[in-house]
Amino acid sequence: MNNENNNDDLMPDADELLPEADDSQENENEAEVVQPIIDGLEPSDSEENTRDVIRNISQEMEESYLNYAMSVIVSRALPDVRDGLKPVHRRILFAMNSLGLKANAKFRKSATVVGEVLGKYHPHGDSAVYDSMVRMAQDFAMRYQLVNGQGNFGSVDGDSAAAMRYTEAKMKQITEELLSDIDKNTVDFRDNYDGSQREPVVLPAKVPQLLLNGTMGIAVAMATSIPPHNLKEVIDAVFHLLDDPETDIDGLMQHIKGPDFPTGATIYDVDAIKTMYATGRGGIIMRAKAEIVENAKGRSSIIISEIPYQVNKATLVQKIAELHRDKKVIVSDLRDESNREGMRIVIELKKDSYPKKVLQQLYKLTPLQTSFNMNMIALVDGIQPRLLNLKQVLEYFILHRKEVIVRRTQFELDKAEARAHILEGLKIALDHIDEVIAVIRGSDDKEQAHDELCAKFKLSTEQAKAILEMRLQTLAGLERKKIEDEYKELLLLIAELKGILGDPLKVIQIIKDELTLIREKYGDERRTEIVPHGLGKISSLDTVPNEPMIITLTDENYIKRMTPDNFKTQHRGGKGVMGLTTKDEDHVKLVKFAYNHDSILFFTNFGKCYQINVFEIPQGSRIAKG
Repeated sequence: MNNENNNDDLMPDADELLPEADDSQENENEAEVVQPIIDGLEPSDSEENTRDVIRNISQEMEESYLNYAMSVIVSRALPDVRDGLKPVHRRILFAMNSLGLKANAKFRKSATVVGEVLGKYHPHGDSAVYDSMVRMAQDFAMRYQLVNGQGNFGSVDGDSAAAMRYTEAKMKQITEELLSDIDKNTVDFRDNYDGSQREPVVLPAKVPQLLLNGTMGIAVAMATSIPPHNLKEVIDAVFHLLDDPETDIDGLMQHIKGPDFPTGATIYDVDAIKTMYATGRGGIIMRAKAEIVENAKGRSSIIISEIPYQVNKATLVQKIAELHRDKKVIVSDLRDESNREGMRIVIELKKDSYPKKVLQQLYKLTPLQTSFNMNMIALVDGIQPRLLNLKQVLEYFILHRKEVIVRRTQFELDKAEARAHILEGLKIALDHIDEVIAVIRGSDDKEQAHDELCAKFKLSTEQAKAILEMRLQTLAGLERKKIEDEYKELLLLIAELKGILGDPLKVIQIIKDELTLIREKYGDERRTEIVPHGLGKISSLDTVPNEPMIITLTDENYIKRMTPDNFKTQHRGGKGVMGLTTKDEDHVKLVKFAYNHDSILFFTNFGKCYQINVFEIPQGSRIAKG
């Protein structure tokens, strides 16, 4: 059967599936052949030279979708709990490290990095790589930037970054802490997509990156959303967990107060934060930082200096303008005065406005108040997605650091022992230098000299090779002393390294020492303010000024409310103003003074009572019927 591009040729004809048989056996043979098709078995041996496999379509769809889902989960959307990075971010940083783009290096074109990542490690589109690198360079997206960008890398107004051919990049100083000791066999490496390169499965990561910068990702049937945190607080929590492995979430929250967003703002409700950390899921309310100021003329303004995380400033300003246009929020002027020094949105109010009420309206109707929902899902052991709480994330980081330090120590021990072994051979050669020279001079070639040295002085292959490569200057007295001093230092180093491998407490102390240096070098103060109590839902009373009102009701049940400003005191000889326009047969039967926040009770002739607030009665002018 020919396998051509035509879709009809992908399945064999029915006649090819059925063996030849007489009419008496037709039904029986059909059952024997149809059943293997249903069960997903291969065709009979009579079909030679074919690569087609007959499969049940349901089974094929299930397996294919599962493979796709796992590929998205493991290779694209979810971060590893150990280094807090998705594969694309890990590959970008590893490629920058390979290119030598460290913090003290010169900037290189972003296109150079993207090309390195695409050509060697990441089998996806260039836009995915560049967009990921851009985000790592944005100070409003990352609490601790991992990429130092030069050029237009976007803005908090939603402006996109310039094309990769126009921007330049290199690593930030803290990024080097993620890649430190990667060349000392601290992590496993695997083949890249075409087997031509080797890439790390995970980075050594001296800092708990998953919590520091957080992450967001949508996989198949699951998603992750982790907020950023303060470096000092996270490291203090790691110290606490190292000293007291049995501590609980309350113990860790003595240090980690809550998320710390790069854009600052304010978050509410410690109980909600605790639930979020204890279960790995939950939400918190974020509010912009706003200040009400009054000028010399008595007019008030609302100054917004910080906005919630991931809120687009330009969209926020546009939303406020739309509310003013629709007369839902009345303002006098709206200006965005943000600059390099910081954010500043000015909302000028009318003279008779109630600033606190206007601010409450803005919180309710705009992204000045929004929520962040955490779903702390990460890959454990590189392949298993799990919902983790705060303590588990820190425990996995500590386990990772212990493994990295043990592997690094073993690497350094092997290297020190190998060097000490060579120095022992050189010492033997220097102690018997005349005999060694005689052996070398009496040999026909290098191989014979090598073998005779090994046999006469009981040297290893590596020692004999080092002796043959030894320079004549090594025979000088000072050079001999250097070898002896180096050998003594190596013996001390070997003893120290073996001590680390044999004592888990020393490994813990190394973790503490390294984190202490990082804390002192990169630690900064918290940006996001935490309010202990909950905020609750913004009610209508919070957004409506409690102004005085006059309520009128007629015999025909026309009702309205008016401000007292519609009326004035009539003096001697003055002319009154009309307070209400009614039908000829209708008359006002009730005039009542009240405030907007007051409640009014209405009783029906059926004995029922209804309650509404005064501000819910439609407001009208003096001449309106209501």
